[in-house]
Amino acid sequence: MNQRAFLPIGIVVITISDTRTLADDKSGQTLVDRLTLEGHRLAGRAIVKDDVRAIRACVRKFAKDKTVDVIISTGGTGLTGRDVTIEAIRPLFDKEIEGFGVLFHMMSFQKIKTSTVQSRATAGVVMGKYVFCLPGSPGACRDGWDEILKPQLDYRHSPCNFIEIMPRLDEGLKRK
Repeated sequence: MNQRAFLPIGIVVITISDTRTLADDKSGQTLVDRLTLEGHRLAGRAIVKDDVRAIRACVRKFAKDKTVDVIISTGGTGLTGRDVTIEAIRPLFDKEIEGFGVLFHMMSFQKIKTSTVQSRATAGVVMGKYVFCLPGSPGACRDGWDEILKPQLDYRHSPCNFIEIMPRLDEGLKRK
């Protein structure tokens, strides 16, 4: 029996879209609802246009914030010309978490079959913070949270989880 206590963390939700507002952001709200239901703290929320510079600036801003542990983006992971989330965020990674995309596709295949190939869901570590890039549909956000992020962001999850290694994520970074 696991005797660990739940450790709430600060999570930011960034919706990447040219058309969404807080009033109609169903994907971002899905993530906010789920993370707060689990007992985590919403450390910030933003809507950013599909623009590489704007996305990078937003991620860097939150990555520098000491109250933020995790950044989850939704949107811009597809194949169209406006889908630039991966191009914006991947170069910021100190480490990429390749298994996240693999697991997301395995899970997604069970629901949407081969259509999963149209997503470029990915994750990595930026300045000692986890960054997860999910597709922009509420269903993908539900699946990504429920099947991957919820257990991995719970310190009680065994045999291992993202929380227990969090204090060591930035041990190789050079500080300026």
